Amino acid sequence: MDPVDALRRIAFLLERDQAATYRVQAFRKAAATVGAMTGHEIAERVASGSLESVRGIGPKTAQVVREALAGEVPGYLQRLEAAAADPLMEGGETLLALLRGDCHLHSDWSDGGSPIEEMGRTAIELGHEWAVLTEHSPRLTVANGLSPERLRRQLEVVAALNEQWAPFRLLTGIECDILPDGSLDQEDRLLEQLDVVVVSAHSKLRMDARAMTRRLVAAVRHPQANVLGHCTGRLITGRGRPESEFDADEVFAACAEAGTAVEINSRPERLDPPRRLLRRAVDAGVLFAIDTDAHAPGQLDWQIFGCARAEECGVPAERVITSWPVEELLAWS
Repeated sequence: MDPVDALRRIAFLLERDQAATYRVQAFRKAAATVGAMTGHEIAERVASGSLESVRGIGPKTAQVVREALAGEVPGYLQRLEAAAADPLMEGGETLLALLRGDCHLHSDWSDGGSPIEEMGRTAIELGHEWAVLTEHSPRLTVANGLSPERLRRQLEVVAALNEQWAPFRLLTGIECDILPDGSLDQEDRLLEQLDVVVVSAHSKLRMDARAMTRRLVAAVRHPQANVLGHCTGRLITGRGRPESEFDADEVFAACAEAGTAVEINSRPERLDPPRRLLRRAVDAGVLFAIDTDAHAPGQLDWQIFGCARAEECGVPAERVITSWPVEELLAWS
């Protein structure tokens, strides 16, 4: 098999299984290094045993290259594929089969770890018909949020990629920070140009419940808001972070009235909203977006976590916007 494909697949499977970042980076760096070499150079280095002398290629990645060029499925990849044959979790398969896209993913333009091209290519390989690129907004400097100028440049990049990727569509978007007063952290005229706007709170998550309720209600009622991202802001692994306190019924009622979808965030450390709130959102009649919030290509395969929770809590499939064809999604947004 192609050695670059083998290295990329290994990195994907490691990310999917939440392996240490340094392990993933070793294979992605090697894939980029080998991809920049000519076939003749690779063959010569394999023959001379000098692959490891190339910066970015180590003993394990070199062995993958050698085995791939010998017409074998590399042993490292075989072991990962065998482990991947077991599902990430039980449940959610029926809803997952209906999904067509993902409304929330990041590239290395903000705090993701891979180029836009790699994220889009992986979405295509997973069978997505569309995906939305949603970098962070300007004031989230810790996540390298995009200024208006950088976002405008990204729109041009996305347009060029879509010419190559048709019929797959990479939609333009943003994960726009909800400021403490409920306003959005980007120019309204620029938000109007985007296909999908995800609005999320990332700061002052412990503010008073009444103030947080007003903040979220104002945000979901913004004319350009399409999806309310990870609504409680909780983290359930590591040191963790408690849920923001707010009147969920009031916020979900505002979402239903405004037509703003509630995100079912599939990241294992978020799984937001909690089941009790997800059931209340179902009762409120809101739309839903089952998203990965992926910051790396392998994380694009995490939608099963959100699908399982959605099925468990009785989310109607027809109210899941990530199951819609792109034309329907764009007409709605």
